[in-house]
Amino acid sequence: MINRPLSRLLALTAALVATLTVLVAAGPPPTAAATRPPRVFRELAYAPAQPAGTRGHLLDLYLPAESATAPHPLLIVMGGSGWLADDGKGYAPALVPYFTSHGFVVAGVSTRSSQQALFPAQVNDVQAAIRWLRAHAARYEFDPDRIAVLGDSSGGWTALMAGFTGTGVRAVVDLYAPIDFGQMDAHMLPGACSSFNAAFHLDACHASPLSPESSLLGCPILTCPARVAAADPIARLTPAAPPVLIIHGTEDGLVPLHQSELLFDALTTAAVPTTFYTVPGVGHNRDIVSPDHAPATVRHVGKPLTADADHPTYAVIESFVRAASGLPGR
Repeated sequence: MINRPLSRLLALTAALVATLTVLVAAGPPPTAAATRPPRVFRELAYAPAQPAGTRGHLLDLYLPAESATAPHPLLIVMGGSGWLADDGKGYAPALVPYFTSHGFVVAGVSTRSSQQALFPAQVNDVQAAIRWLRAHAARYEFDPDRIAVLGDSSGGWTALMAGFTGTGVRAVVDLYAPIDFGQMDAHMLPGACSSFNAAFHLDACHASPLSPESSLLGCPILTCPARVAAADPIARLTPAAPPVLIIHGTEDGLVPLHQSELLFDALTTAAVPTTFYTVPGVGHNRDIVSPDHAPATVRHVGKPLTADADHPTYAVIESFVRAASGLPGR
């Protein structure tokens, strides 16, 4: 384990994970359900456990109920926890009913927490998971050349890192990911930093020495600008990056909407095909993909890969991923 003031840090970890669970646990009901349950392969190790006894090296796979003659596309799903948990694969079941019934294999992938390994270990982990998945594509009936990644919050950050580091994924779906840690506090909603500090016993919002971002980097973010810059997905962005779908709510009290604005501007400069949904009235919550919210604002870089919709639903995500992967629509 990393040497830190553990009592306070573990208290912060428990508080933040509990709060994130409340904020993002409930996804929308799927708009389509399989007539038969998917085939499930759990607790597959894509690398050795480091440290021993931890779970950040595991993934679960969900295959459509029926085998197909042609390999399926693969959607990798990673849930966020502020990098404080090693169970990111637990987000996948919320998406499985829709995507397996629409012809996808779904992989829930976990990476190590900041308490187990500092950045860039999480980037190394997702790269290792993708290598493992490609090596086992035939066994699990998916196309190794048609892989997309999706994540929310810190899981969205991991998805962007996977997309921008030469892993060959074909599409990235980013739900309200942090981008430039150094700019977060200046753009927090009114009162959000005070609530954040009170809830997690911090004194300086995201700049606190024990904030999720400082814990990931192993230093208070204002004291280590080089590490902050290295952890910014934009630093790894090139025009060869895969298309990106960004979804962010205007009332996000943990990751300011400005973070996705920074990403969208960088993708515009790099001319990477992008669709950006800004959802009014929605906070840091996975139900952002529900059709129950007010209509979203949509912006694009390049020719749109999917028709504009009022809401960024699972169907919109599917359409975007299919187009980015060179697959026909349904």
